[in-house]
Amino acid sequence: MGHLSAQLHRVCVPWQGLLLTASLLTFWNPPTSAQLTIESVPSNAAEGKEVLLLARNLPQDTTGFNWHKGGSVDSTRQITGYVIATQLTTRGPAYSGRETVYPNASLLIQNVTLNDTGFYTLQVITANLVNTEATGQFRVYQLNQVAQPEVQATSTTVTENKDSVNLTCSTNDTEISIKWFFNSQNILSSERIKLFQDNRTLRIDPVKREDAGQYYCEVSNPISVNQSDPIMLIVKYTESSGLSGGAIAGIVIGVLAGMALIAALVVYFLHSRKTGRASDQRDLTEHKLSDSNHTQDHSDNSPNKMNEVTYSSLNFTGQQPRQPTSASSSPTTTDVIYSEVKMK
Repeated sequence: MGHLSAQLHRVCVPWQGLLLTASLLTFWNPPTSAQLTIESVPSNAAEGKEVLLLARNLPQDTTGFNWHKGGSVDSTRQITGYVIATQLTTRGPAYSGRETVYPNASLLIQNVTLNDTGFYTLQVITANLVNTEATGQFRVYQLNQVAQPEVQATSTTVTENKDSVNLTCSTNDTEISIKWFFNSQNILSSERIKLFQDNRTLRIDPVKREDAGQYYCEVSNPISVNQSDPIMLIVKYTESSGLSGGAIAGIVIGVLAGMALIAALVVYFLHSRKTGRASDQRDLTEHKLSDSNHTQDHSDNSPNKMNEVTYSSLNFTGQQPRQPTSASSSPTTTDVIYSEVKMK
């Protein structure tokens, strides 16, 4: 029994392997190839835009393909064909000159029109000559001429470094592009200037004096363009704008200190001038007194000093002599004798 049991055990291992393999084959299926599909980007396009028809899950053994206008393969409505080995492109009856085909089987249609709306069919040719087909579609809607937009501002008069301003380009048109202009120059986003809501709103924060000027917006679609009337932005500022409180206080203190210094210099000058005049007067007085004393001393001590005495004149009348005997008479003579007395 032991021997038999050993034999049974030896045969049990391969049977378990067979059962496991059978189970895996039951629940596992080989992967099937993904189905060929067409994706339209975008699926709804504005007139004048472009549409890309993307081929998804293209077979690996693809040798060539053809694009057709419509929901089926129709040689009379073939747009283009492509051979991968030779990279040869052929044009069909439905080719308009706006289509471009790529090696990955995608088709680009530029400047789409209303007539391009509808289905498009891709025919893929494989190495075993089995054809595979897939169909996609898109819609083109009409665009009108854009109307003139209008610029609206939260305020047209603002203060530098204090206020901000929002400019809005108002329009009812859709599928448009919006640009902003400042003094006829295109505006780009910066640290202070931001664009929001697909460029519909322009925000400046904070406003600087160089932001003063004319602003306008431009709207466009593939078939038209229009501009708004300009709006004038006024920026108020002062010459002291940008100075801190400390800088202003320093300037005031410096001015006051300068004025005080000037006042001190004026007082000193006036005082010095007054003191100088008094000193000169005193020196002049002392000089005169000194000269007077010196003169007096010199006169008193001079050995040649002479005291003048008032002149006195003495008149003496001489006694008349006797009458001469001669007949002629002589006149009476009066002699005056001067005497001068000087005291030495």
